[in-house]
Amino acid sequence: MRKRKINFPTRFLVFSLIILLALLFILGYIWRVLSTADYFQVRDVVANEISPVDLSYLKGKNIFNLNLPIESAHIARFCPDCSRVRLARIIPNRIFVEFIKRRPIALIRLYRYFAVDADGVIFSSSLQPQDSGLPVILGLETKIFGPKAGNRYDHKELSVALLILKEAGKNRLFRDYKIQKVIIAGIDNITLQIPILRGQNTYANWRAPDKNEFLEIKIGQGNIRDKVAIMAGLIDQEKHNLESIKYIDLRFREPVIKFKDVK
Repeated sequence: MRKRKINFPTRFLVFSLIILLALLFILGYIWRVLSTADYFQVRDVVANEISPVDLSYLKGKNIFNLNLPIESAHIARFCPDCSRVRLARIIPNRIFVEFIKRRPIALIRLYRYFAVDADGVIFSSSLQPQDSGLPVILGLETKIFGPKAGNRYDHKELSVALLILKEAGKNRLFRDYKIQKVIIAGIDNITLQIPILRGQNTYANWRAPDKNEFLEIKIGQGNIRDKVAIMAGLIDQEKHNLESIKYIDLRFREPVIKFKDVK
């Protein structure tokens, strides 16, 4: 009986399998060397700012064995004012830690002042209203109890206030007419205070600027983008007459402008 010859496909598969096994063996050997050599043990941990947690626990560990996402999440728990913490390997034996801080969009007054970002995450801040240049959200003291830094809060009133500030931040007009306070009496009863300089539009009458007054805008939930656009249009339209306006009310179908000299 004649012996059957191994055809070409079978011979090719056997050869490929041998090559694959050899590569796996070589890669496994390289990995064992990299993951056990003292040369790749972490000796320095560098951060872009002072860390709230002692990072020395990373030292002595193999740089390739570190699970960077897990370590990032662990460190982030000690940094509630960080939106994320990023770790990077610097071969052969250094770890770089980058703390990416949250950007406050406003201060919120609870039992003390906290910063809050655009996502509704509350965190501690050394900023005070008079020094921060940020708008202050008032009226939520009885809505948010025991706030914890680093937690996200989905309260409707806070969400509406943040949406107003985000939409205003997109409009160039509010670079000159900045919202200073957001006073929340209810979801459909929010008052914005925008400081205006008394006498700033009356130089023609030789009156010098005196002190700050406030333009008040009343606003409620729903169609915030459109309401902010209307608010900007009305302020621009009445910019030479803002001192005589008591408030602008955007809570109804048609905007209402109430003047101070009208009873």
